[in-house]
Amino acid sequence: MSVLQSQRGVALLGSTGSIGRSTLDVLRRQQEHFRLVALTAGRNRDELEAQVAEWQPAYAALAGLHQDTRWPTGPDVLVEAATHPDADIVVNAVVGAAGLEATLAALQAGKRVALANKETLVMAGDLVAQAACAGGGEIVPIDSEHSAVLQCVTGRDGGLARLILTASGGPFRAWDAERVWHATVEEALQHPTWRMGTKITVDCATLANKALELIEAHYLFGLPYDALEVVVHPQSVVHAFAEFCDGSVLAQLGFPTMELPILYALTHPERLPDSGVRRFDPVAAGPLTFEPVRTDIFRALEAGVAAGRAGGTAPAVFNAANEVAVAAFLEGAIPFGRISETIEQTLEAHTPFPATSVEAVRTADEWARKKAQENVRQ
Repeated sequence: MSVLQSQRGVALLGSTGSIGRSTLDVLRRQQEHFRLVALTAGRNRDELEAQVAEWQPAYAALAGLHQDTRWPTGPDVLVEAATHPDADIVVNAVVGAAGLEATLAALQAGKRVALANKETLVMAGDLVAQAACAGGGEIVPIDSEHSAVLQCVTGRDGGLARLILTASGGPFRAWDAERVWHATVEEALQHPTWRMGTKITVDCATLANKALELIEAHYLFGLPYDALEVVVHPQSVVHAFAEFCDGSVLAQLGFPTMELPILYALTHPERLPDSGVRRFDPVAAGPLTFEPVRTDIFRALEAGVAAGRAGGTAPAVFNAANEVAVAAFLEGAIPFGRISETIEQTLEAHTPFPATSVEAVRTADEWARKKAQENVRQ
């Protein structure tokens, strides 16, 4: 049924994070078309309480706590919210590997999953495709780069030959190697163009985020890794280029905001007018420049792509090692330069095996976290 002709139920997982808050901003402007039926947060009880008071959802829970007198708690609540009978669309804005089971459950239940939790596809892309096929669900990406590609290819019958995803280059784009190695947490969190959560901001500084996005693009659009590239674009105005077999190239442009791809994920393939997004002005955008990635310094990108090419459980190990290394950096346990080194050491110690079940993926994830912790302590 057309979103323009119905009010669709939305379950929002990760409601107190950056994407969650942006989703609520979009829904406030689009209440004629969407109603919020389920909310889950991690540990932020006070903010969840305020959200529940405003939205009055049928279901609310705290995934990151094990006991609470008011809300259902624990990791199982993500699946409960994702399969809520009144939810047509599940916005998965959970950070990290914790979002996997909820995505699979929603797809098996025939829901649309508006996916900001890229780790789902990175860890278990084949399992996600199987779940969507079995249950009739669909994935629509929220990441600005993948949303850009989807907008470029929707309505076109094949012919996609190559994708170029853009990266701002992060706060250390022009720094020398020694300075990058010793970068502080405060410096890593000063992203030049986007405002995001802590973990993903560090991922952007290491460019691990681009590796995750390339693996995700491989599964979303069915292209081999040789047809996927990254280019540094400091202005963050062009979000992706889609090249077709005849050499034609389409790009999607817009000032940095997650609200546009969130709205498109809710309405795809249709569009709704929205007064809250800044309108594009080519003059205000100024000159648009592009640079190659300095892979000798930002090594997490090549490590992630190599894991994607290896397949099986290697991408899950890359993701887990990155999560452990980023957490250690944020805690002050390792310098910034050790993040990519920890990832590389963990991948070198892993022999990939087929990711044919959630249990296999979780086994690899658990192994990688333990190994990465060992590497961090060295």
